[in-house]
Amino acid sequence: MNTTLPKATLLIIEDDPFVRQSMALFLENSGFQVLQAQNGQEGLLLFREKNPDLIILDLQMPGLSGLDVLAAIKSDLPVIPAIVVSGTGSRDDVIKTLKLGAWDYLTKPIEDLAVLEKAVTLSLDKAHLITENKRYQQHLEKEVSQRTTQLQRREHELKMSLISIVEVIGSMVEKRDPYTAGHQQRVSSLALAIGRKMNLDEIRYEGLGLASAIHDLGKVAIPSEILTKPGKLTNIEYQLIQTHAQIGHDILARCTAEFPWPIKTIVHQHHERMDGSGYPLKLKAPDILLESQILAVADVIEAMASNRPYRAALGLDVALQEITAGMGSRYGTDVVKACLSLFADKEFSFTFS
Repeated sequence: MNTTLPKATLLIIEDDPFVRQSMALFLENSGFQVLQAQNGQEGLLLFREKNPDLIILDLQMPGLSGLDVLAAIKSDLPVIPAIVVSGTGSRDDVIKTLKLGAWDYLTKPIEDLAVLEKAVTLSLDKAHLITENKRYQQHLEKEVSQRTTQLQRREHELKMSLISIVEVIGSMVEKRDPYTAGHQQRVSSLALAIGRKMNLDEIRYEGLGLASAIHDLGKVAIPSEILTKPGKLTNIEYQLIQTHAQIGHDILARCTAEFPWPIKTIVHQHHERMDGSGYPLKLKAPDILLESQILAVADVIEAMASNRPYRAALGLDVALQEITAGMGSRYGTDVVKACLSLFADKEFSFTFS
């Protein structure tokens, strides 16, 4: 008695009634449900109507041959197991049936029908494993898809939270020093325009925008009377202001949130120069992030083109002359070229409130 799939339905397509009924009786006694068709046309109709679990068919039949039936069945349902039982047993027939998708080939007469039962059982077991594996694969794909969606949602929520943190920091700077806040906003606008001109990828562009919006964060630790001093700064006062890049980095480094962009590094390096003449680390070209190089140029342009507490605006032309003179030495060549192109083509202009 078959215990693997006792309710499996088999379709026998055989024109010899004695052979067909003998196989059907034996397989029914083995626990299977059996459908019978006396020719290929009838077998094909039964297959499409009853959707059996396995097909047993002869090759030599009047009308539609077994090969024709097998081809039609496999065209409709490629995964269904099919066992060919034929009186020819020629090598060509075996090859043809296997190419069409038959799972097994038995030669008539079958002296021991237990051989047929074993072939049926093995084929059904194989079909069951294929179905289970496919179901498991679909389950895994669905689970992976769901988890991917969850991770994407969490990543988006995290990014929104981090952006909110940056906005809060910017607001804090603005309340303490409106001049610095306005400067940061204008520098950020120019830095992003340069980034677009240089075809910066979206992740780096996003990080540049956030870092530039708070690049002077460290000035919260500088006494306001120094930041707003109308006269010339002393050497000590200037050295104190120079600490803002390091302070900004240190504040961001203490942030418990892990930014997906190198914001603290960009802020840290925005006063570095390609020839090592900047501060606070005296870095040279290979060690300065491209985002920091962009921010450095934007910062210089805005600072020279706008009014400062200790001097009137020097003007945009003077600022552009400065970065042109320092191209390749203090400032990155590609960054300067992109910036000059923006102003030459009138693709960017500052808005002073």
